Amino acid sequence: MWFDALVFFVAFLSAGVASIVGFGIGSLLTPTLGMAVGTKIAVAAVSVPHLVGTAIRFWILRDAINARVLWRFGLASAGGGLTGALLHGWANSPWLSVLFGAVLLFVAASQLTGLARRLEFHGVVAWIAGALSGLLGGLVGNQGGIRSAALLGFDLPKRAFVATATATGLIVDAARMPVYLATVGAEVVAIWPMVGIATIGVVLGTLFGGRLLAWVPEVRFRHIVALVLALLGATMLVQGVRG
Repeated sequence: MWFDALVFFVAFLSAGVASIVGFGIGSLLTPTLGMAVGTKIAVAAVSVPHLVGTAIRFWILRDAINARVLWRFGLASAGGGLTGALLHGWANSPWLSVLFGAVLLFVAASQLTGLARRLEFHGVVAWIAGALSGLLGGLVGNQGGIRSAALLGFDLPKRAFVATATATGLIVDAARMPVYLATVGAEVVAIWPMVGIATIGVVLGTLFGGRLLAWVPEVRFRHIVALVLALLGATMLVQGVRG
């Protein structure tokens, strides 16, 4: 019973965070479920509430999507993410987590110090940034964080930032779900009560977080994203070193 309550709380919290910064469900919920069923099953199981929460967030913010950035960055990021996910099984290494964490910490520091204002992605660079960020995220199994980190290289207001990150994530979710169903679908069905609890928590957290986004000052938004990225980066860095 206590673990079900923990799953619900983490699902609600992670979805609320994702509604504000564009990522967080997989980052927080996967290790939580992993404590009970192992990382491999947890990744597949979390894809269900992740898809539901992302779809709801997409619908709420659909009018704010920056089509140009989605076309240049988002599709390249989705393609790189799927490639990285396919290579994840044999390319997985603790040093990838160290690299992932270091990149996130650098991006966070750049935002907080103002260095990032000199860096902005245009043209072919946007495609490259999308593909590389997606590839790295797929390799380490945490695409949302690195995707949002790369999106900071575009001059997007907060709603467009979250909406475009969400649309990109939805493309990846729709593509990877059949793979999970074909490989570990039976194992996920076996833990359907846990998946259901997580899904309910994600739905409620998404609706709650969507309201909070409206209260976030535009001038503080990027700093908030940077702080969340710094926390995720530090966690990945520690996990990689320990691994």
